[in-house]
Amino acid sequence: MIREYKTIEEVAGPLMLVKKVDGVKYDELGEIELPGGEVRRCRVLEINGSNVLVQLFESSQGLNLAESKVRFSGHGLQLPVSPDMLGRVFSGMGEPIDNGPRIIPEATPDINGTPINPAARLYPSEFIQTGVSTIDGLNTLVRGQKLPIFSGSGLPHANLAAQIARQAKVRGDDAAKFAVVFAAIGITFVYADFFISYFNKTGSIDRTVMFVNLASDPAIERISTPRMALTAAEYLAFQQNMHVLVIMTDITNYAEALREVSAARKEVPGRRGYPGYLYTDLATLYERAGRKMGSDGSITMIPILTMPEDDKTHPIPDLTGYITEGQIILSRDIYRKGYLPPVDVLPSLSRLKDKGIGEGKTREDHANTMNQLFSSYARGKDAKELMVVLGEAALTPVDRLYAEFADEFEKQYINQGFYENRTIEETLDLGWTLLRILPRSEMKRIKPELLDKYWPEEA
Repeated sequence: MIREYKTIEEVAGPLMLVKKVDGVKYDELGEIELPGGEVRRCRVLEINGSNVLVQLFESSQGLNLAESKVRFSGHGLQLPVSPDMLGRVFSGMGEPIDNGPRIIPEATPDINGTPINPAARLYPSEFIQTGVSTIDGLNTLVRGQKLPIFSGSGLPHANLAAQIARQAKVRGDDAAKFAVVFAAIGITFVYADFFISYFNKTGSIDRTVMFVNLASDPAIERISTPRMALTAAEYLAFQQNMHVLVIMTDITNYAEALREVSAARKEVPGRRGYPGYLYTDLATLYERAGRKMGSDGSITMIPILTMPEDDKTHPIPDLTGYITEGQIILSRDIYRKGYLPPVDVLPSLSRLKDKGIGEGKTREDHANTMNQLFSSYARGKDAKELMVVLGEAALTPVDRLYAEFADEFEKQYINQGFYENRTIEETLDLGWTLLRILPRSEMKRIKPELLDKYWPEEA
């Protein structure tokens, strides 16, 4: 039997104190009924004896303390899940916003989920093709991996997110079992309209589940949105045996919402005002990705975050880097040159890339080609810096070739636009073509037998 309480003591911003409450659990969902019959939702944040602090999902404006009633549901926030979720658009609270019918659920799991037992985790080892050369060729995404994209304010990370969501696929027999869960966190209406119309126009909405949280929505909804997305992904991956790619943009907005809630609770702030448990909280999201024994499905995650002031040491990218397996970094300098997507290849890293490449996964020459491209581009960048200081005449003929290689690498390999979908074979062949700028004697990171097989006769 659900009890109703008329013991609201105080309201401060999004927080409300209810006294003389019995049998309520942390994170439990509640409803506040106003005298006029309007119902607003809330969530239990803190319990102190018989006093309960709850956070409102909606505004506290117009709340009559004496006449309003509070009741608790006995469970946390849940998401109805079903295979029919594919092709649908939901709010950050899991409500359909695409004018379609409500989902008839096969289950209603708690959105906080349960972490994958470390002993039951399987090591990521299969290749996911994104169609983006700088990721597929040099910072390969592996099934079950967490690979964030570090961007900056004003850089086109939204376009890159949409491109990956449209183009990404797994190869082989599992190609039909691929789905994308896209969570837009704290974005403007313009961006929300861009994502929804883009997925509908390209047809990729059919294999996508979208969760959209707008900047005008309450902070507590922003905290729930990524958990809604991960709950949907867990159902598709571990109940329906699908390979799910979860894309979240923007994790910075999520962290800002955490800071807002923490400040309202008057908690002692940590670094730059963020709560001291930011690392733990982010880990509860990121560590829900992976592969596990007994299931053919997998969850791969690409969280996207904007670094405030392009600062990699800011708490959000710093802590994200500790938890995840690498990072793709977008460069303002490359963006100014007009190259899209503006991926900064040298500081980017995928720690699991060597597990998802090679014969039977991509191609036998992948590892050698990748190492040679990295080495040649780095030397070419050094040569260009030297050219700025000493002039081109000070460079050796080979160094001038490396400088030319660096320019062509950015112009052809990095720059592909947001609508060109390259297969891994096309990416590797392009790498070989660019390496032809250099003398064959400089190919010191490629095995002789591969050099004989793949070295193109013509540029």
